[in-house]
Amino acid sequence: MDLDIQGNAALVSASSSGLGKAAAMALAREGANVVVNGRDEDRLERAVADIRDEATGEVIGRSADLTNRVDIETLVQETVDEFGGLDHLVTNAGGPPSKPFLETTDDEWQQAYDLLVMSVVHLVHEAAEHLQAGNGGTIVHSTSNSVKEAINNLVLSNSVRMSVIGLEKTLSRELAPEVRVNAVMPGAHETDRMVYLIENSVDKGKHDSYEAGYKARTDDIPLGKLGPPEEFGNIVAFLSSERAAFINGEAVMVDGGDARSNL
Repeated sequence: MDLDIQGNAALVSASSSGLGKAAAMALAREGANVVVNGRDEDRLERAVADIRDEATGEVIGRSADLTNRVDIETLVQETVDEFGGLDHLVTNAGGPPSKPFLETTDDEWQQAYDLLVMSVVHLVHEAAEHLQAGNGGTIVHSTSNSVKEAINNLVLSNSVRMSVIGLEKTLSRELAPEVRVNAVMPGAHETDRMVYLIENSVDKGKHDSYEAGYKARTDDIPLGKLGPPEEFGNIVAFLSSERAAFINGEAVMVDGGDARSNL
């Protein structure tokens, strides 16, 4: 399917690895001009090179700390300056530490809120005017399936990410009709991080092989596999395109049916 986003300008935050990189890759494959963002300069450079290999649009990398308001202002402005505007914003951030409630400090709560919520607030604040100026601007928030179903020992993700969904629903009304706003809630995907975790479980003797560790991670997923990152990226690209022009204010699960919640 031709998504008809060739030449559009897109900014994907925290996109030097993992699902953020997959989203940037999918947009670039469809011909969008994409700004890839990360804090680690070396990893960012490698990600830009990887995405350029498959891109039909222009791809550039820009370093920014998503917990720093000034960095975000600069990131958005550099995107607009580079591409002459901004059509698509994908908000993404790394996950907070895995801990139970009673072991989580006040500082960790604040850090998680700044990273997962305030980064989104600041990105949208800076991008909104530019998105509204175009023809069919979009925002896609990447969160987690922990929004729908709490995950053991992930109290920060379970609690804090829900704020982004409330913001998404609000923005879908306040920024319409010029800008559509949706969210995606990924479950377990076979990212580099997940591969590391499985391999680490083998090294520690928890599993006999990668295949055994993989099976343990997928036993409760009805589709019986971890999600391919590129398929997640395709969902983000679709929601950013005119092919999804009547989808607004939705939060889409991308977890192979893992969550058991009815709503």
